[in-house]
Amino acid sequence: MKIELAESYGFCFGVKRAIKIAEENKNSATYGPLIHNANEIERLKRDFNVALSENLDSFKSGDTAVIRTHGIPKEELSLLKQREVNVIDATCPYVTKPQQICEEMSSQGYDIVIFGDEAHPEIKGVKSYGETHVYVVNSADEVDALRLREKVATVAQTTRKVEDYQQIVAKLMAKHKEVRVFNTICNATFDNQDAAYKLAKEADIMIVIGGKNSSNTKQLHSIAKDQCSDSYHIETPEEIDVAWFVGKIFCGISAGASTPDWIIQSVIERIQQISHS
Repeated sequence: MKIELAESYGFCFGVKRAIKIAEENKNSATYGPLIHNANEIERLKRDFNVALSENLDSFKSGDTAVIRTHGIPKEELSLLKQREVNVIDATCPYVTKPQQICEEMSSQGYDIVIFGDEAHPEIKGVKSYGETHVYVVNSADEVDALRLREKVATVAQTTRKVEDYQQIVAKLMAKHKEVRVFNTICNATFDNQDAAYKLAKEADIMIVIGGKNSSNTKQLHSIAKDQCSDSYHIETPEEIDVAWFVGKIFCGISAGASTPDWIIQSVIERIQQISHS
């Protein structure tokens, strides 16, 4: 069986940067999961004594708190600093950008429309930087229910599909005279999605590797499944089912932006074992 990796996959710039920051701050704790990959978080704890805390009150004066790649709400960041916690900000610069845009546009009197998942930590953080009149939509259909003023600015969750964002922008522009559009979907997401799309069109089975709670991995799996019905989202090689590969001759592999190379390699080795058995 032929096994091929997508042209672009795995760790993005923001994740690589965050991992490096965590490794350089031994004996610290991340506020919330640093990235959406439980196996990599466990490695940081085991090898660098970087703990994970989801409780803001657990950080006291003098403690070191590493801020997750997805960022945190503005008020929580302020609270940590007020408590004289040593804050190490590992927020991805691509996430910091929509935070800044929301803050600036909101201060200029624009209504803010954010395309993304309101329950996702990135969007919780971005939304907190808007003053008032900040709305989150998950699809173009939800735009119709919004009661917006004349001036509108819009940003997108960094890991969303650009085609879906274009639909939302089109609806906003059809209704409002002034719409400021900021394309905050990151390049790594574009590249990974495009590469997964191309590979899935050729493969007869696709394996997409990444955390089950990783938004960008779910998007990759969705794109792959649209082109290749036998597409599977796994987190570890233990989840692989031998039956998936019966009669298959070309296996494509992609991985989310929070998926480390050592996990990808272990999945490849497992698939090679299957293909040789």
